[in-house]
Amino acid sequence: MIYQIRRRGPRIDVHAVKLCLLPCLPNVVHQVTQVMALFYIGPGVYTIFTRASVIFTALLALAFFPEERVVVRQWQFQLGTLLGLIGAFGVIWFQPNATSHDQHVALPGLFIAFTATFCWALYGVLIKRPSAELGSIRSFGVVSFITSALLFPLTLTFGKIGTPFHAGAQANLLLIVSAVTCITLAHVLYYVAIREIGVALSQSLQLLCPAIAMGLSAWLYGERLTHAQLWSVAFCLSVPSLRCEPSPSAPQKQLKIFNSF
Repeated sequence: MIYQIRRRGPRIDVHAVKLCLLPCLPNVVHQVTQVMALFYIGPGVYTIFTRASVIFTALLALAFFPEERVVVRQWQFQLGTLLGLIGAFGVIWFQPNATSHDQHVALPGLFIAFTATFCWALYGVLIKRPSAELGSIRSFGVVSFITSALLFPLTLTFGKIGTPFHAGAQANLLLIVSAVTCITLAHVLYYVAIREIGVALSQSLQLLCPAIAMGLSAWLYGERLTHAQLWSVAFCLSVPSLRCEPSPSAPQKQLKIFNSF
């Protein structure tokens, strides 16, 4: 971001901070609740459940951005969104409770995962305007700074600020690698995707993530799905196979986006 500031482009001033402040609020809630959710469910199951953010994003995009209504109104998109929602809830509903013999996840865990998913969808919608005005790198840099500033007092109140000094080199190295790849690079590319193909399609294409997440979770943590969860995953992953058709009046750039999707 410092390199970008020295070049020509939008200034990082009070207006830029105000522009990025609103998306940071759901981002803070999402950052906290997504970690809390992992105490109740495995990372693979949580990743699949978060695909329910597609339906929240579609509804929010329909309300906030008229230019995206051409996508949301397609019956293929609506059917795929419904199947993804059914699959996402099925995966988490049939997750055994880790703290008891119950066959379903604890209700607090379900509520926390739902909150994290909704806040991620709201964040994806609200970040569209700052990303368009400031650019991907500038907007992410400002959002990161504000989000960190908001999380810092929460850390002092509920956490232990000295934990990194006692966690060891390996844990800190994993955090650094995760921050550079899973946070910085992923968010910048996500902002680019929102600017190029819109919020709704960017969220829908993320339905491809669970396959990778389940493979890594099974390898690292030995996480396995039940038969009911596997059927739910099939519903969830069926969404990207449904093709949306653009309206005849769609711009040429939008036609190319639809064809590639």
